[in-house]
Amino acid sequence: MYYTKDTILFLNGKFIKAVDAHTDLYSQTLHYGFGAFEGIRAYQSLNGVKIFKAFEHFERLRKSCALVGIPFQYETEELVQIAYQLLERNNLSDSYIRPLVYCGPNMTLTQPQDVFLMMCAWEWDKYHGDKLLKLCVSSYQRPNPNSLKMEAKVTGHYVNSILATSEAKVRGYDEALMLDMNGNVAEAPGANFFLEKNGVLYTPPVGHILPGITRQTVLNICRELDIPVKERNISPEELESADSAFLCGTAAEIAGIESIDAKPFRKEWYESLGATVQEAYKCQVLEKSFSYVII
Repeated sequence: MYYTKDTILFLNGKFIKAVDAHTDLYSQTLHYGFGAFEGIRAYQSLNGVKIFKAFEHFERLRKSCALVGIPFQYETEELVQIAYQLLERNNLSDSYIRPLVYCGPNMTLTQPQDVFLMMCAWEWDKYHGDKLLKLCVSSYQRPNPNSLKMEAKVTGHYVNSILATSEAKVRGYDEALMLDMNGNVAEAPGANFFLEKNGVLYTPPVGHILPGITRQTVLNICRELDIPVKERNISPEELESADSAFLCGTAAEIAGIESIDAKPFRKEWYESLGATVQEAYKCQVLEKSFSYVII
């Protein structure tokens, strides 16, 4: 589903066919999860194909590498150019872009000497589709921020996410909602969390979460539309009295939540602040005005 015999990707300075791409089985990334990546979306906007928040995503990729000590030499502007060339070579418009910084052979637990870049793209719908989601509070917590760099989008961190999502699916839910080490709401395995109560949106503060680029976009939209929004700790008990909630992330975009632990929210989704944010976000990625969006 991600590539065909004609798909082109970027690998170590060259555009080649995906079927011809190979990697070293002794890669430190493969064995220890020591690598960095991004998830980026491109849209067929009113002004042509545009990569949404391209600069911010590639800046974060570079920052992730720096935070964990992976030497990475590409400049942000160069990465943006490669991404647009990749879309053009594959004749893609609405698509998902995945850059991956991975390390060469190294069986020791030390910083790598050889570091490589792969970038690919494919057509990919919203991660959760358009349905309202049924979440459960996960038995898996987000890691202690003193154990790793929470603000780095590093490959190995996502073992925690896979465990939480897999557990939720086995239990019959669409997705998990994870708590932090202090028992407060943190985030979903691959998306940030917003809760609505009494006309105000709340979202967990940075520290125990990946501070998502889509999360920041939502905060900006709220300020532009005069939607009250606060960053603070959210206890699990507050979920029961909330009016609505949603997830946000590059892959998921804005995904409304129907219930948590089989307890539905009080508001209908179309009446919620999240639905307003969802419409404004859609307009922004398509480079359309959302001045008509009124709360």
